[in-house]
Amino acid sequence: MTTTTWTSAIWGTAAFRAELRDFVSGAVGEPDRIELVAHRPWSAVWRVTAAGRTSYAKQNCPGQAHEARLQVELARWVPSYVAPVLAADPVRDLLLTADLGPTLAARGGIADIDTWCRIVRTGAELQRLLVPPAAGLGLTRMLPTDATTYVADAVGRLGALPPGDPRRLAPAAAAHLEVLLPAVDRWADQVDDLGLPLTLLHNDLHAANVVAGPDGLRLLDFADAVLGDPLAALTVPLTMAQRELGLAPGDRGLRRIADAAIDVWTDLAPAPALRAVLPAALQLGRLAKVESWRRCVATMTPGERLVHGAAPAERLARLLEPTPITPAAPLG
Repeated sequence: MTTTTWTSAIWGTAAFRAELRDFVSGAVGEPDRIELVAHRPWSAVWRVTAAGRTSYAKQNCPGQAHEARLQVELARWVPSYVAPVLAADPVRDLLLTADLGPTLAARGGIADIDTWCRIVRTGAELQRLLVPPAAGLGLTRMLPTDATTYVADAVGRLGALPPGDPRRLAPAAAAHLEVLLPAVDRWADQVDDLGLPLTLLHNDLHAANVVAGPDGLRLLDFADAVLGDPLAALTVPLTMAQRELGLAPGDRGLRRIADAAIDVWTDLAPAPALRAVLPAALQLGRLAKVESWRRCVATMTPGERLVHGAAPAERLARLLEPTPITPAAPLG
């Protein structure tokens, strides 16, 4: 449900539970049980059992209320890469998908480079297949050429919030980011000059959003998705792999993971050129996370903002940190 006074508390009301029951009943029959398994300010997920089968229902906050519509398109274009859609109501952003079993996170996480390679290659293959319909997916466009303006606007907007507002960008970080703007311009030029097509960025690709089955990997949770440069999609998985495997920036293992995705695009640009531009693309990928958090924070209550409101500013300030793949040192 999306209204001007929307709040995530709506998911706990009897009216919404009745609405949800009616929605799932039309797809899988009268449910034996609808169990809330996740309730966060930005989304809620329910496990549905009906006629001995399990499925999952989901609704997002208004800022991310594109997932049901997007999932229908993904089921059309890349069905073997996503969960089957049992029902979808794009107007209410209600989505019901088949249970594919435990995620990689539920199975204990990812402790090896080979699995990360499979994940990013699967994500890149999905991206490549989605190039033709990308413009019609109706997602926020994060163009490389808009990056400098995006950063400058975010610094001004978040830095202007009053002291004590949890969303506020600290003055020191704002000053450092303003000095960084020429570098953002260079990153944007590097990525744009490579000329890769815009496509979907999952924007939250990690172990909790991947399921392994007999037919390969499938990706879950496209609520954070945006359109952008394909290499920017490596920001999240490389950051998570670096953290979970305890690797230093630029580690050979991280480069191997990146190459698994880069290989999908080498018919459009030489591998050395793709590798050279990757650090810049990873920086622009950080802006995609700023955007998804901005969309989530917009409808949070004051209490929720105390917990999560700093996320956009924190993600923006990460532009000041090294990327998982660092630029190559100049020769000579």
